[in-house]
Amino acid sequence: MMRQYELVERVQQYKPDANESLLNKAYVYAMQKHGQQKRASGDPYISHPLEVAAILTDMHLDESTIAVALLHDTIEDTTATRAEIDELFGEDIGRLVEGLTKIKKLDLVTKKAKQAENLRKLLLAISDDVRVLLVKLADRLHNMRTLDHMSADKRARISEETMEIYAPLAGRMGMQDMREELEELSFRHMNPEAYETVTKRLEELSKRNEGIVKKIEAELRDLLVASGLTSAYVKGRQKKPYSVFRKMQSKSLSFEQLSDVYGFRLIVEDIPSCYRALGIVHTRWRVVPGRFKDYISTPKQNDYRSLHTTIVGPSSQRIELQIRTRRMHEIAEFGIAAHTLYKDGATNADGDILSRESNAYSWLRHTIEALAEGDSPEEFLEHTKLELFQDQVFCFTPKGKLIALPRGATPIDFAYAVHTNIGDTTVGAKINGRIMPLVTRLANGDEVEIIRSGVQVPPAAWEEIVVTGKARAAIRRATRMAIRKQYAGLGHRILERTFNRAGKIFSREAMKPALHRLGQKDVEDAIAAVGRGEMSSLDVLRAVYPDHQDERVTVKPSGDDGWFNVRSAAGMIFKIPGKTKAGAEGGHSELDADVDIGPIRGLSGNVDVKFASTGAVPGDRIVGIMDQSKGITIYPIQSPSLQRFDDQPDRWIDVRWDLDEANKSRFMARIMVNGLNEPGTLAKVAQTVASLDVNIRLLNTVRVAADFTEMMLEVEVWDLRQLNQLLAQMKELDCIATVRRLYE
Repeated sequence: MMRQYELVERVQQYKPDANESLLNKAYVYAMQKHGQQKRASGDPYISHPLEVAAILTDMHLDESTIAVALLHDTIEDTTATRAEIDELFGEDIGRLVEGLTKIKKLDLVTKKAKQAENLRKLLLAISDDVRVLLVKLADRLHNMRTLDHMSADKRARISEETMEIYAPLAGRMGMQDMREELEELSFRHMNPEAYETVTKRLEELSKRNEGIVKKIEAELRDLLVASGLTSAYVKGRQKKPYSVFRKMQSKSLSFEQLSDVYGFRLIVEDIPSCYRALGIVHTRWRVVPGRFKDYISTPKQNDYRSLHTTIVGPSSQRIELQIRTRRMHEIAEFGIAAHTLYKDGATNADGDILSRESNAYSWLRHTIEALAEGDSPEEFLEHTKLELFQDQVFCFTPKGKLIALPRGATPIDFAYAVHTNIGDTTVGAKINGRIMPLVTRLANGDEVEIIRSGVQVPPAAWEEIVVTGKARAAIRRATRMAIRKQYAGLGHRILERTFNRAGKIFSREAMKPALHRLGQKDVEDAIAAVGRGEMSSLDVLRAVYPDHQDERVTVKPSGDDGWFNVRSAAGMIFKIPGKTKAGAEGGHSELDADVDIGPIRGLSGNVDVKFASTGAVPGDRIVGIMDQSKGITIYPIQSPSLQRFDDQPDRWIDVRWDLDEANKSRFMARIMVNGLNEPGTLAKVAQTVASLDVNIRLLNTVRVAADFTEMMLEVEVWDLRQLNQLLAQMKELDCIATVRRLYE
């Protein structure tokens, strides 16, 4: 275990005037707070924050960050408080330590949601101060180095999280060395057999080619020095096991087919020397076509800059070369940690004008913007992983602005990368001056012009086309808003009718004071909830007018046996079939309009109720239509038949499924299946239906073409979830072309 004085000496080597008392104070405080705590290895717990701090000294970070590393687990794992740390070390250090503390008190259902919320909290803290990220990555790196002492399931879970989030996050921040080590350690625990196999093959290759790396280094160095680049530095290395394994997987190659296991870095003084070295190498050895990339003129989004080329070099070995300046090499090694001393307009030794904020940190800020968009924790986690894992292509707007996108991105992704409003109103695109489909995959150097329309709403199907988290989140958001608008329109009509029946005037302003009683954030959410059937219009009426006495629907015998006159609150009289409620005095009943019956709320028990011929199942948004001769008919809200009643508002009844009540009945729904006209199709359909415990009540088949048959099925299901599962599984059958639910 590292000693306290050793840590101080490491900091003083690169910062002689470091605040030694701050480091000693942080060490003593952490030592006292962690006390007798032990790690899974049996080592004193204080060894962990000390090693995390030591990792950060390799990046030459300031003493405040080193102090945060020493304190980073105190709030989470000891009796220390934010207030106490603020008092002893200042608010700046206290804020950073709190940013590194996991969320423990959130009542989240799934581990995935908890993981997402912790990542959300971490990224928010990072956006405020990037030092949080540096400490967190160092913390994760040391935990991975000591993972052998954990149980097998914990090793697998932590390694998967590291591979999916922290390693790519380090890569996005330009910290390639840390990314590689995190990947190697995760790979070893996630796939130990593959790790052992690849490692063994690399060791055998290294023994077989012993001395070849040194030989190539010497030949390259001699060539550069002889050509006038006397200060050039050449360093070769064999690729890491995970890098080799990933290439074998992505390219479907065997180990023997890999031709570029060795990579060499050529470090020169300045940018002109980079291109000069490139020319020298290309003149001496044959270039592998299509393997040259210029990341100096077009840096990666994480600020990485180098010239990449592959040559058939000394000893006829196929080798990769990276040519860069010393400053570029430093950024490639330490990433965002190498930017801490830059100011606006500062110029480095390469002659570059450097901004206060690196491109990597700019990407992080854009990712943080998604936090304000209201996505669920799971969606946020999905989008963040999506952004972290993608390679990039570089495209341009017609005005020459560079837009970096993940590989496989479409013009839709491009539009959303420019601005959300542009993405929402996209109807077409020109790529390099030609109108192209919106599903076109963009390539490096493409110039993209977006064609827009003010009346466009992004189709939900776009979500399956795009690859960026920003585009996917925006499309989901726009889809939700469009659906909410539809439900809000229905909810508004239902509320107007309910308030009119009660002799009240409905208005959005009147609802605002009642929102807290309804448990809604704003008026539109409340109205949409009524439209979706999640909230009763009567509940809204009672919340807005707490003293209002509910009107009752009066039901009296009409004189005809088995028929009743129903007088609505609006004064209209309907003659409907029914039966006298047992025990009712005077042969009539006065029934509250919100009495429950079976799984449907909003209906009385002695009124004849039936479903529309196409059926409705629990989970559907439903409405009731009152008929003078047929009682009340229940329709799913998607039914086109409801359009006939748009001008008859007094016949509409606000009903909904009581999903809290145990459902003991099956409900009918109709589906239309278009399948191949061949032996076995009907059997496969029937087998799928039976496997899901669904009953077929009726089956009609019609041959619509030589090769296709239409089947109309009336099925009985327990709820909408079971029906959707049936539709999804039928779509997977190779003999089925289309399947859809019928509403008319």
